[in-house]
Amino acid sequence: MKYVHEYRNPETVQQYAQAIARLTTRPWTLMEICGGQTHTIVKYSLDTLLPRDITLIHGPGCPVCVTPAEIIDAAIALATHPKVILCSFGDMLRVPGTPGMGDLLSVKATGGDVRMLYSPLDALKIAQVNPDKEVVFFAVGFETTAPATAMAVYQAAQQNLHNFSLLVSHVRVPPAMEAILSSPNCQVQGFLAAGHVCTVMGYQEYEAIATKHQIPIVVTGFEPVDILQGLYHCIRQLETGQALVENQYPRSVQKQGNESAKALLQRVFEIVPQTSWRGIGEIPASGLGLKPEFSAFDVRQKGLLTATKLTKATDPNNCISGLILQGIRKPQECSAFGTRCTPDRPLGAPMVSSEGACAAYYRYRQTPTI
Repeated sequence: MKYVHEYRNPETVQQYAQAIARLTTRPWTLMEICGGQTHTIVKYSLDTLLPRDITLIHGPGCPVCVTPAEIIDAAIALATHPKVILCSFGDMLRVPGTPGMGDLLSVKATGGDVRMLYSPLDALKIAQVNPDKEVVFFAVGFETTAPATAMAVYQAAQQNLHNFSLLVSHVRVPPAMEAILSSPNCQVQGFLAAGHVCTVMGYQEYEAIATKHQIPIVVTGFEPVDILQGLYHCIRQLETGQALVENQYPRSVQKQGNESAKALLQRVFEIVPQTSWRGIGEIPASGLGLKPEFSAFDVRQKGLLTATKLTKATDPNNCISGLILQGIRKPQECSAFGTRCTPDRPLGAPMVSSEGACAAYYRYRQTPTI
């Protein structure tokens, strides 16, 4: 109760909103990176408490949303294979691939062996009791979930487990921030960085971005007071002409991050030169792939995807999820929002994921504006 009182107290929320109003003297546009932060902002209507000069835009902070459609198509193809048990986090089951391909839940409904897990380590247990099947874990997520995937691979190697593999789609946040700032359409003047990612990785890597682009970056938590504190720190820097990395979330984040988790990541994964982000495109050095010594656990090396061409796919023409993920548009600006696109019939991934911006607006602000 103390935690809830401290970080959700309406009086404290109002105090920080008023402090931001007193601080603000000109228009500023800020982006929160994490989808969890987006949901807090929309759920508690924090944006409505801010001065009109402050504009909040939502970043590509949902790893489910940015997983390429062609990778989802590959997961669907694997799930239909009679010798495969496809394991995934629950958020991925409803995400559509290429139009017409369906999703993993529809494959499960027609007999595919698709299993929802809470941890990739659970997939190892499934592989141990199903030696006649290839158990594939659909490895999706930012740096937050990648260490658990790395541990699963490491343990599989230690156990000499030959029927376990990954379909990898892990991506890194700092290169995405760099890509947003380098875009000619960039509106961002300050970032609220993702607290959970920084819990693992720390925030030293952000210092070069802040210096290069002369932009404040504030590592921020996920409760209402966290968000408003992060905004206050960011606006204070902007108003005084600073461009520093600050940590609003010290109860979980240290500058160097979690050294053990980072060491495990470096042991199992390597950064790949180019990675595709759904709705955004190719971002250099933004993805993780298995190192050569662990390539035996890459499902692509096992011949199960030979009949599936991983061609680049796009969302339907009337889906603007790419613009939403880049912070250029907001969900309610989409003509399909809440009508042709709902959580039950999604056109794009942001309407499905628990961290998707469209899902947040549908749940808390369902009325379309156009």
